[in-house]
Amino acid sequence: MATAYPLPKFHFSMEFGGTTFNCTEVSGLGFESETIEYRAGADKKFHKSKQPGLRKFGNITAKRGTFEDTSKEFYDQWAKTVYYQEKGEQFRGDLTIKLLDEAGQPAVTWIANQAYVAKVTSTDLKADGNEIAIETVEFVIEELKKQ
Repeated sequence: MATAYPLPKFHFSMEFGGTTFNCTEVSGLGFESETIEYRAGADKKFHKSKQPGLRKFGNITAKRGTFEDTSKEFYDQWAKTVYYQEKGEQFRGDLTIKLLDEAGQPAVTWIANQAYVAKVTSTDLKADGNEIAIETVEFVIEELKKQ
């Protein structure tokens, strides 16, 4: 029997629209199941029964550093989906996030189906700041699967 080891969370990659992007942070990889409460009028128990309902998937947020040479690609791939929405669902696609092992191979993969960009935020600017400029993109998803 093989021994399982926990994976560090700092080595990952993200792909959307056929392009792989390096990010500093990805959040929102989860789901929630709504609860349905029901009680029939003739029930002898004086409480509601609870059953699992529909699943809800939150938005996935990715943050990355602003780079002079790749910033245009970032906006060409993501920002135009927010501002123009040309031809309806043309900008929907699968968003793939891979947690990589020490050898750089995918150990865990999340696939967000029918993702589209809902929000793009550029960095804030501060004259006396000493931080890296960070861009943020928020994806709306239909479903999240873990492989």
